[in-house]
Parts: sequence; structure tokens; C-alpha cells
Amino acid sequence: MPFSHTVTARPEHIDELGHVNNAVWVQWIQDLAVAHWNAVADPAHIDAYIWVVIRHEIDYLRPALEGDEVTGTTWIEEGPKGARFNRYMEFTGADGKPRIRAKTTWAMLDRETGRPARITPEIAAPFLPDSAP
Repeated sequence: MPFSHTVTARPEHIDELGHVNNAVWVQWIQDLAVAHWNAVADPAHIDAYIWVVIRHEIDYLRPALEGDEVTGTTWIEEGPKGARFNRYMEFTGADGKPRIRAKTTWAMLDRETGRPARITPEIAAPFLPDSAP
């Protein structure tokens, strides 16, 4: 199921080129993913597991400028593979045009041991479309 969150580009997000810095986009990607997990996951799963990014693929399509509001939407298209799954994201401006698109790969860790943990169907189900395995 898609999940969305809106952020506003503040002065501290702007680089010397006058637009949102690439590192800020990465932080917003992480913030959106964490907000999605916290909003949808079973509280017991939130207590037991934590996520780490193992890969980012980001297409920077248009700049976001100071004061711009961008809405990030994230979704998961396919089921997990072991402890990993891919998350997709798009941040769009008020004009509806995409600013960035991303595919990120995440791994789930057991909070207590810090070791990778297999994503069970119960953990994945709230995030998957009905047709996903």
C-alpha cells in the first residue's frame, strides 16, 4: 500500500546551487521509509526489528527550491527475499511533477542481536499489494 508524507525545503536543505542537496534527499528517503514502517507495522515488530539501507538508486529529475513542498510516496511492489526487500519512492512537487524517483534496498535486523532476520509473511503483509507473493 502506498504511503505519503510532505516536507518543505528549508534554508538548511539548500546547497550552493540553490536547490535541495542530494544528501537531504537521501535523508528524506530514510525518513519516509521509517515513517511508513512506524505507521503500518505491528508494534511488536517495531519493537523487535530495525531496518538498514543497503542500496540506493536515485534519479534526480528536477530541483526542489527553498520553500517548495514536496510529497514523498513510497510503496513495495514485490515480496521480500530473506532479510531484504526493495522499496520504491517518488517525491513530487505541488505541480505534480516528480523531483526524484528512487529504488532502495533494505535489510531487516533483529534489534537485540543486530543480525539479519528473515522477513516473515506476517511482517511483510501490511506493506504488500494483494497480488504480491
